[in-house]
Amino acid sequence: MANSLFEEKLDSGKFLVTTEIGPPKGTDISEMVHYIDLLKDKVDVINVTDHQSSVMRFPSLGGCLLIKERGGEPMLQVTCRDRNRLAIQADLLLAYQRGITNVLCLTGDSIDVGDHKEAKPVFDLDSVQLLRVIRTMESGMDIGGNELKGAPKFCIGASVHPEADFIEPQLIKFEKKVAAGAQFFQTQSIFNLDSLRRFMQYASQFNVKILAGIILLASARMAQFMNDNVPGIMVPQPTINELASVEKGKGLQKGIEIAAGLIKTIKEENLCHGVHIMAIGKEGIVPDILAAAGLVGVQP
Repeated sequence: MANSLFEEKLDSGKFLVTTEIGPPKGTDISEMVHYIDLLKDKVDVINVTDHQSSVMRFPSLGGCLLIKERGGEPMLQVTCRDRNRLAIQADLLLAYQRGITNVLCLTGDSIDVGDHKEAKPVFDLDSVQLLRVIRTMESGMDIGGNELKGAPKFCIGASVHPEADFIEPQLIKFEKKVAAGAQFFQTQSIFNLDSLRRFMQYASQFNVKILAGIILLASARMAQFMNDNVPGIMVPQPTINELASVEKGKGLQKGIEIAAGLIKTIKEENLCHGVHIMAIGKEGIVPDILAAAGLVGVQP
């Protein structure tokens, strides 16, 4: 099985650009395929979200298989909310056997924020334990202590929240994830670059790559909604005010400008190793963000 192309890029020193696609709620994958074809040659890897915000959708594994089939580099997102350790290990074996070698390990949002509030949360593992599970499987054993007939090899990462109100628990969890084998981190949304600078002063002591999470905001109303309803997102009031100040119909353009400005500064100041762009329902805008940030023509 081929090694992860993304893992090779992590070690190359280049400024990395990753993005994500939210799968459809249903069997019509035509829009997802369109976004895959649009983005596969413009970014280094495409994540497929795993029931993001606890909303039931087409599976991350299915989306990653599509990306692979269409010549892109996929990132499988695995949350611990919905599956126990047997199902997670089985999914990982299938993913590797089909050439999917990048995994983002997540605990997962609470069931309460999603659209199936009667669902039973599993959380048999958390993200730190999931990282350890993968490293154990790579050694040729499952976590029940049984030998595997063929071991997988993954490039694995996790998330971190540099703008959390209380940063200490995040730093403790970050160190645990590094110790468990995380090679890279895609952060939660970054709006305050001073927070990123402070975090990178701390994170630079570890041999891991940090990709700053950049969210596209289409309007002040969207920003306020995310603050009120989406775990882990905190849009500062000055940014909301900036979005609210533009004339009607120009909110998306302002959002592109804000996202591109953050990316440009991060790259120019070499604050971290790359960015992870989250366009949340507007994946087709990602090339416009890249163009506004001066990253057009940068081949993955």
